[in-house]
Amino acid sequence: MLRRLAHPCRHRPHGTRAVALAVAGLVLLLTAGTSGAAAPAVPDPGAAPRTPSAAAPTTVVPDTPGSATPLSGYAVQSTAKVTESAEAVSSPGYPATGWYPAGPRSTVLAALLAAGLYPDPFHSTGQKLIPAADFTVPWWYRSDFTLADTTARTHLDLSGVISAADVYVNGQRIATAGTVTGAYTRHEFDVTALVRPGTNTVAFRIQPNNPRKHLTMGWLDWLQPPPDQNMGIVRDVTVRRAGPVALRDAHVVTALAMPSMASADLTVKARLRNDSDATVTTTLSGTVGGGTPFARSVTLAPRESRAVVFAPAEHPALRLESPRVWWPAHMGEQPMYALDLTATVNATPSDTAHQAFGIRDVRAPLNADGARQYEVNGRPLLIKGGGWSPDEFLRWDPTYTEDRLKYALDLGLNTLRLEGRIEPDEFFDLADRHGILTLPGWECCTKWEGETNPSGSGERWTDADHSVARASMAAEAARLRHHPSVISFLIGSDAAPNEEIERGYLDALKAADWTAPVIPAASDASSPVTGRSGMKMTGPYDWVPPGYWYDKREGGASGFNSETSAGPDIPTLDTLRRMMTPAELETLWKDPTAPQFHRSPSATFDTLELYDAALTARYGAPTSLEDYVRKAQLAQYENVRAQFEAYARNAKDPSDPSTGVVYWMFNSGWTSLHWQLVDRYLDQGGSYFGAKKANEPLHVQYGYDDHSVTVVNNRTAPASGLTARVTLFAPDGAQKYDRTATGLSVAGGGASSTVLTVPASVPGLPTTYLARLLLTDAAGREVSRNVYWLSTREDVLDHERSDWYYTPTTSYADLRGLESMPRTAVAATASTSADASGTSTTTVTLGHAGTGGAPALLTDVHLMGERGTPVLPVRWTDNQVSLWPGESVTLTATYRTADLHGSAPRLRISGWNTPTSTIPAG
Repeated sequence: MLRRLAHPCRHRPHGTRAVALAVAGLVLLLTAGTSGAAAPAVPDPGAAPRTPSAAAPTTVVPDTPGSATPLSGYAVQSTAKVTESAEAVSSPGYPATGWYPAGPRSTVLAALLAAGLYPDPFHSTGQKLIPAADFTVPWWYRSDFTLADTTARTHLDLSGVISAADVYVNGQRIATAGTVTGAYTRHEFDVTALVRPGTNTVAFRIQPNNPRKHLTMGWLDWLQPPPDQNMGIVRDVTVRRAGPVALRDAHVVTALAMPSMASADLTVKARLRNDSDATVTTTLSGTVGGGTPFARSVTLAPRESRAVVFAPAEHPALRLESPRVWWPAHMGEQPMYALDLTATVNATPSDTAHQAFGIRDVRAPLNADGARQYEVNGRPLLIKGGGWSPDEFLRWDPTYTEDRLKYALDLGLNTLRLEGRIEPDEFFDLADRHGILTLPGWECCTKWEGETNPSGSGERWTDADHSVARASMAAEAARLRHHPSVISFLIGSDAAPNEEIERGYLDALKAADWTAPVIPAASDASSPVTGRSGMKMTGPYDWVPPGYWYDKREGGASGFNSETSAGPDIPTLDTLRRMMTPAELETLWKDPTAPQFHRSPSATFDTLELYDAALTARYGAPTSLEDYVRKAQLAQYENVRAQFEAYARNAKDPSDPSTGVVYWMFNSGWTSLHWQLVDRYLDQGGSYFGAKKANEPLHVQYGYDDHSVTVVNNRTAPASGLTARVTLFAPDGAQKYDRTATGLSVAGGGASSTVLTVPASVPGLPTTYLARLLLTDAAGREVSRNVYWLSTREDVLDHERSDWYYTPTTSYADLRGLESMPRTAVAATASTSADASGTSTTTVTLGHAGTGGAPALLTDVHLMGERGTPVLPVRWTDNQVSLWPGESVTLTATYRTADLHGSAPRLRISGWNTPTSTIPAG
């Protein structure tokens, strides 16, 4: 197998190209990105082919000064199939016969998949059937828009071109691919002289992408890279209208008084640009949050551009008393303010700007151990995050995105890290609304790190690349600076930038009034100006046992681990049957050495050999696909739970505390067998509920390293009057040990308290045993239940042979005794109600129905709809619960009523030792 020889760069290969950056005619905007209409929902790639459209939909552009109208879609076609000249293709009336429709944000392949041209690339090896040669030539993107009045000025505003494009309007080229290059650069072109009343055409000749050669977006070892390499336009192209004076770069710089938070100073900034040939006097006026207006008159010479600043010292309305402060979820509310500006000329609006923003204070100093410690509004917090993946084909679906963000909150996560592939504006709007922190940054190992990462695949930079990088940083800083959810920008991933690159980034960030911390790398690296990252990237990325996380070395629970997990995540059987053929599923459970297309293109990660060896050694060899998946869910539950629990327990340690952990990954961009807490179809298995259990608000947990029982309080307020109990059982339910601690108190804000310690040796304890931990409040109500399956024979790690992606296990815990657990029935009753908002709630009460003493271990409840398929997304109050004789629990599930598709809800109940049954829930 391939092994990376240098420090952690999870990824691969090499190549060379110089990108010429022509700056003539380029206007780089330091302004927040326009937020246009969302693209259609993610299409079904397996749908029947559509007849190619003759034209893209025509966008109607209003004459209103200050309007910004995204193009509503394109017609696309390969240049290999277009014989007409660029002037003809980009002129109104061109018959785009045989071209394919594309949404307003679409890669080439996304458009072809929507047209049904290829089989479902998410099923089996369907992606291999897509000919990569089709994407080695440029592709045309063509769109029409209409104007009624051409006396106003018209500008074309664009970003998200992958990898570069020649741009045409009404038959004339307005920019070359040397100018419009780089996925993140932003460009504005004045096309007033070119547009006409009626129909106008804009066309892009998109160049092929190669992430090793271009500063764009690519995929590494997360999934099988798409054959088009994300070639296309993945952000809105906007037609902007204005009078003689354009208003740009409108934003608010906030300064919250700390530590009191009693006031906040707001500095409003904007840039006025006179686009006419005459001297113009304009009045810039505005409000913040609908408060007292402020205004200033400015005289601009022809073509002059000038920055305007409104400071609180001159405008008392910009000094807020008792401001509404934005907090992360679980710590407070998420209020937002609005900036509204208008530039008028002769009492007539010439241009407008509207910007939402939040008020909060974020700092990330290095602690005494050199680890990055984030503080929001003066409160330190443990970053509990996951790595975010967009759709493999960069298709934007706001509903699907919000569903995943709600899942992150359901899991008790507070942060999502975006390593490249930085999502559009609406993603960050949703993160602001839901209180989810984000850590965007540049991606690893491709062209972005070509100068600094010898283990990566990116080519060395040219002078033109430095210009593209600075322009990219400037555009992203301007786009993201107003989002309170954005708490950093990582200017490096596996490698920190060198001094020239770093100074380019820092100059762009400073010019954009960036106030959040700037982190030089996600790895334990330093940059010449910013210094140490305060983060570590020590893995693992493949299987390690649960006890691994408690040791403060490598990826264990100390410091800030920017990306880590025990690797593989086998989805539920429902998902597996949607993504793989019966023959592939047979190989999945029978042949650990077989390369798995749905794992990774990397030779390091393409098999499940390490994972399967551990599964067999610890749980016993699988006897069927169902048995393999059953054991996988148990193994993933215990491992993910341990990872988050270890970091939570160590967060307040006086020496070498844990300050952050990012689970690699939170989700997958396709149908995957690794690196995901939630699968492509939003189904939930052991990993999901293991994370949810570990991160519950008030939590009792077991320490694999020292046999401790610890209470962790993730609530803001302290908790008191608690009782903790730990009981050890043989698999047949025979009790072997029982201890209780009463009168317990634990501070809030992530504090923990060790309340009990289980003896290292308990008489009569079998090799495999169960530990039940219960936490009750002063009224005797159960507030946390946590069940572990453990062994007197512990996993043994060989830390001296640790590699960048895992630490070898030389001896495995013996959990095979779980196979001897008696089959135990679970009784269930359920009911469902629906409200006027379109939300249904199903309530189910589970009870241990067996006659023996054995518990029902890890009982799973799945909500089912028509044809016996899972209803997804769904959010459970708890799931995969374990019950002893005489115990019962009530769970609730909330979901969209429409996702039942008119069928009556049913519940499928199963578990480790529980026969599968289905009951009505209507």
